[in-house]
Amino acid sequence: MSANGVCGSVKMADKKDVAILRKLAGRVRAVAELPVHEEKRELWRRLNALDPVRPMVMIGQVCWNEMNLDGALTLKCADPECQGYERELRRKLFQWEHFPVDMVVEPGIAVPKAIQNSGFGIQVLEETAVSDPTNSVRGHKYENQMQTDADLEKIRTPRIEHDEAETARRLAFAHEIFDGLLEVKAQGYEPYLSLWDPIATWMGVENALFALVDRPEFMHALLGRMTDGYLSMLDQLERKGLLCGPQSLIHCTGAFVRELPAPGYDAARPRTKDLWMYGLAQMLSTVSPDMFKTFEVDYASRICERFGLVYYGCCDPLDGKMAEVRMIPNVRKVSMSPWVDEVRGAAAIGGDFVYSRKPNPALLAWPVFNEQAVCEHLRATVDVCRRHGCPLELILKDISTVNYEPQRLFAWARIAMREVCG
Repeated sequence: MSANGVCGSVKMADKKDVAILRKLAGRVRAVAELPVHEEKRELWRRLNALDPVRPMVMIGQVCWNEMNLDGALTLKCADPECQGYERELRRKLFQWEHFPVDMVVEPGIAVPKAIQNSGFGIQVLEETAVSDPTNSVRGHKYENQMQTDADLEKIRTPRIEHDEAETARRLAFAHEIFDGLLEVKAQGYEPYLSLWDPIATWMGVENALFALVDRPEFMHALLGRMTDGYLSMLDQLERKGLLCGPQSLIHCTGAFVRELPAPGYDAARPRTKDLWMYGLAQMLSTVSPDMFKTFEVDYASRICERFGLVYYGCCDPLDGKMAEVRMIPNVRKVSMSPWVDEVRGAAAIGGDFVYSRKPNPALLAWPVFNEQAVCEHLRATVDVCRRHGCPLELILKDISTVNYEPQRLFAWARIAMREVCG
């Protein structure tokens, strides 16, 4: 073995790192074997079939920089690749211990395939602002790179390549560490195909919104090129067998469902119709329903129609745009952000979709944590969905801070489970 831990072309794991990871993997395996996880899978299947037993609860996008109680999240491995696995395992165990809600712990470890995506060929030019250097949340100011018709030529069709040798190396490395404890699974590409998130980084939100009014033909041309590019990308992923397999999560929510994968599924070549995807147009929050249809629904529908099921929305308030959301093919879950009129949203959703409520994470960031305010906030959602017959999930995400008091998140989890199980 050479000094850098490589024997020939195969990277060998350090024995100390292996011991650390196998100990963590053993703990995860013990948790994953608990009967409660199959019970939770079935509860998610029922919810996603629009026949819920009760509302479901998930927590995601946690401010992990504020969670390290008693060193439980401190990494001890030396190798960066091992650290990636260690970070995943420690966070999973920490969440299971302190705020599990309706999470499902799987007895496996995902190894990303070495997939290269060229993207649309536009490098983001930006300035960033940082308030907490330990937090990944940043402020962004983007340079407008789409000011003339000629700028459309900057957009390239994404090209997908697969480094099979690197994927094989990653899998061999993971097998060396985890065999006998966790199933090693090669993880393909999980589609997230937003039109407007990239546009926001190429133009800036304000510039893009003005362009919808001042240069609509240009924006249609831009969206058309992007949609065609995404569809070509999906064709390549299907042809090369590089899409992911059945998902357990979709946008921080449980994705377990009986309808997927579709009949004829081949694990070696997953198809888009075997999968969930999620779409959103957050920067169109302030546009009219007609403009939302014209510049989002008409394009996103060409992508969504290829998939088995769709989770739609994020922080965008969709309570006043449900007529348009209903036009998008295969939607099963609809996000109801902290900024919606909950009654209007519930009345528009009824029993036709999962009402995917995003409780306000700001309640965990106040100078003083108010458990009663959290209780009333969650209870209002449960009550309105019960009145309107909405299948409900409570998804706490985008948690930028808990004011460095992790116990706030633990308390939120306890309150939420009490409200949905009571």
